[in-house]
Amino acid sequence: MTTTTETQRYGDFRTSWRTLALTGGVIALVGLLAIAFPLVSGLSLAYGLGALLVVSGIVHGVHAFSAESWAGSFWQIALAVVGVIAGVLVLANPALGLVSLTLLFVAYLLVDGATELWMSLRMGSRSGRGWIAASGAISVLLAAFLWAGFPADATWVVGLFVGVSLLATGLSMVFVAMASRTIDEDVTSPATEPRSA
Repeated sequence: MTTTTETQRYGDFRTSWRTLALTGGVIALVGLLAIAFPLVSGLSLAYGLGALLVVSGIVHGVHAFSAESWAGSFWQIALAVVGVIAGVLVLANPALGLVSLTLLFVAYLLVDGATELWMSLRMGSRSGRGWIAASGAISVLLAAFLWAGFPADATWVVGLFVGVSLLATGLSMVFVAMASRTIDEDVTSPATEPRSA
């Protein structure tokens, strides 16, 4: 018999575990496709980024003409012009968008790795320090590896990492759904047993 706390904690997942599992399966499948075709998925992301930049620029432009103060309008117009130009450039040349995204990813890995290495040094002799240091070192090495292959690796790295991220997200959703299904079976099975006199 489960407690009220367990019912509150797992109730939402128990009633929708099939939907969660199906959604996770679809996301994992999309992730596998992105891993199999990293250039296509990377170019799709670049086109999406370009479109978002254009839309963002248009929104800033519309807002600039509705702003009451000229100072606010000036910055909104500047953002609008930059957003539209950047978006059009990425849409006209999506490879440029891939190069930019790859550079951002390399920068992220460097910052992440340096932060984790610094944290591991500050931890002293606490447990888990080695794992954090290893994670930081891997991030820095991966950034160095990508930088050494730049710009050639821009054709695959963004799509591959997005695919891995989608696959991990989808699988985690499926695992949560399966765990919720097990909880649901544990809760409902005693109700089907006949009562003793």
